Amino acid sequence: MPFAFSILNNYETKLAEEVVANNLLLAKPKNIRDAYSFLRVKEIDSLALANAIQNYQKAWSNYRKIGHGIPTFHKKRSGWSYQTNCQYPKQKEAFLDNGTARFIDAKHIKLPKLGVVRIAGLRKLIKERLVNHIPTRIGTVTIKKTTDDQFYLSMQLGSDIAFVKALPKTQSQIGIDLNLDNFLTASNGAMVANPRFYCKTKKKLAHAQRVLSRRQRRAKKGGRNLRLAKNYQKQRLVVAKLHDKIRRQRANFLQVLSTALIKNHDLVVAEELRSRNLLKNHALSQA
Repeated sequence: MPFAFSILNNYETKLAEEVVANNLLLAKPKNIRDAYSFLRVKEIDSLALANAIQNYQKAWSNYRKIGHGIPTFHKKRSGWSYQTNCQYPKQKEAFLDNGTARFIDAKHIKLPKLGVVRIAGLRKLIKERLVNHIPTRIGTVTIKKTTDDQFYLSMQLGSDIAFVKALPKTQSQIGIDLNLDNFLTASNGAMVANPRFYCKTKKKLAHAQRVLSRRQRRAKKGGRNLRLAKNYQKQRLVVAKLHDKIRRQRANFLQVLSTALIKNHDLVVAEELRSRNLLKNHALSQA
């Protein structure tokens, strides 16, 4: 018996045509540059455009494999990021200072289209490789601007020489249990208190958010664009910096604690706890 296919309606036909057109448009970066004139500006990094297309295609490929997490477009917001690549034309060996994205010294780096940029906070192990001229390849370079107007530069590095040395054996094992009364309880009886960074800043954050809400209402009532309303933007930065402070406090706490556990024990055993399910409960999410 032959298969019977239903006739596509107008919406399905239009959707199929759009999918085919988008696939042709994204087949090569040249195709999308030809379609949109603003992408042909010389100041736009061609590798950034190629990375955006590649990430878009990877997102749909992962969605088809996993079955959930449908890709969505980025919203227009205060924070943004883009990716470029470091290339080594006519170079026999890759170093930190001979690619298209390269270090000038420990405080300056040259990036495609952006030129020389001053940096701070270079990690010690990267600085040692730069000074000692150890072969290290720079892969993907990500430039990110956060909502509190801070700029960050992250690099994907690769080398045949190990970045860190293996830690000495301690012949020690430990088990940890995450809970709500304190942050964790170890099998040896030690307890780590929950620092509760959010609760300590909650009152100050709530006041800043109320001020931001009032300024938003005033700007809208006066018919002003929020991006051009100076008082609103000043208060938005205050709120964003408070959120970023909490984020950095949490990240630093976890980094210090996990490093101490790893350095002092050969084996760390933890329960399989799905913290996302706890966060769905409003009574537990702030604990």
